[in-house]
Amino acid sequence: MARKKVEEHVTELVEPICASHSFDLVDVEFVKEGAHWFLRVYIDKPGGISIDDCQAVSEELSKKLDKTDPIPQSYFLEVSSPGLDRPLKKPEDFRRYRGELVEVRLYQPINGEKVFEGRLEGLIDGKVVINQESGPMEFEAEKVALVKRVIEF
Repeated sequence: MARKKVEEHVTELVEPICASHSFDLVDVEFVKEGAHWFLRVYIDKPGGISIDDCQAVSEELSKKLDKTDPIPQSYFLEVSSPGLDRPLKKPEDFRRYRGELVEVRLYQPINGEKVFEGRLEGLIDGKVVINQESGPMEFEAEKVALVKRVIEF
């Protein structure tokens, strides 16, 4: 099964598990690193995810994966928190973190720059909008490689 298809299938399996625990499914990745494949599931909840939370999702997802067997090769399953500097992917993420400091990385540079930082306004009409000291900036969502929180100390 192709990498994207695996991620889509696993997302369908893990979303109800997350919902039953009131967790947010942040992302699913199926990647090859060196000789090994990794299936990574990132979960979150207000106040943060514990090891016990990760274990519960891992055990339930493992049972479902054993039944459906969507991945022909061997792989390692990892369930974890996305971390404080988590990427923002879903529209809910952009609403939840409005006003927070974020980093926007682009596929192609604008005026020689590919990385911008500012306060998140949101995902508005298909554009990622941030406020910088010089004023607001808008980026077409399809031109954005990554939006992640910046941790302020």
